[in-house]
Amino acid sequence: MSEIIVIANQKGGVGKTTTAVNLAASLAVKKKKVLLIDADPQANATTSMGYGRNDYEFNIYHVLIGSKKLRDIILKTALPTLELAPSNIGLVGVEKEYYDAGNSKGRELILKKAIAQVKSNYDYIIIDSPPALGPMTINALSASNSVIIPIQCEFFALEGLAQLLNTVRLIRKTINPKLSIKGFLPTMYSSQNNLSKQVFADLRQHFKGKLFKDSDNDFIVIPRNVKLAESPSFGKPALLYDARATGSVAYENLAQAILA
Repeated sequence: MSEIIVIANQKGGVGKTTTAVNLAASLAVKKKKVLLIDADPQANATTSMGYGRNDYEFNIYHVLIGSKKLRDIILKTALPTLELAPSNIGLVGVEKEYYDAGNSKGRELILKKAIAQVKSNYDYIIIDSPPALGPMTINALSASNSVIIPIQCEFFALEGLAQLLNTVRLIRKTINPKLSIKGFLPTMYSSQNNLSKQVFADLRQHFKGKLFKDSDNDFIVIPRNVKLAESPSFGKPALLYDARATGSVAYENLAQAILA
């Protein structure tokens, strides 16, 4: 049975796309059939998988407006068991179309209905959501079984988190009672930075039961890592760019924790 996981945080620059891309790739390397859905108009997940905006004609926008089925836009990737549903800057127009007068009923379930037609083909579906609590993120949360919340180990890390958690609770009460928080993921961690240590200590205090652990029972943190930062410019997940990098290893540990 397919598990659908959305990577969400309305705060930008916290590692959502990095997490979506590298978690999807790490699960695929472990022989799981994975679909990565890029639901962010910035299309960074699409670029990170090696596709430019002129390399494909249709994207998730066409699915959401009803002109294409999800299976019609899916692209192959360098990993045999990982496929991609790409995005495009045109996705920014979907908000206006969703909330035009008299046209909003049931719009928060469009992505869920689209995924339902293909989810039996995959073990995992990973959704990269935009840095906002708008219609795309609501659609992604409504379609998912669980949410992973990346939190950067920097100043203002917990700012706005209450709003996201309230949104998750509201969606659980209304349109998706099965939605759960799979875990909080500390990102951009530096062991030589006192602020990183303090933010991680705060996360451990408030969310200890929702932090991921590796096979040695140590908490999983995503480090600040040059290879993680460089790999998107080469159109590759980090593990295909440098499998031994600390960032690649951290995401492999995250995938193993999810499989476990």
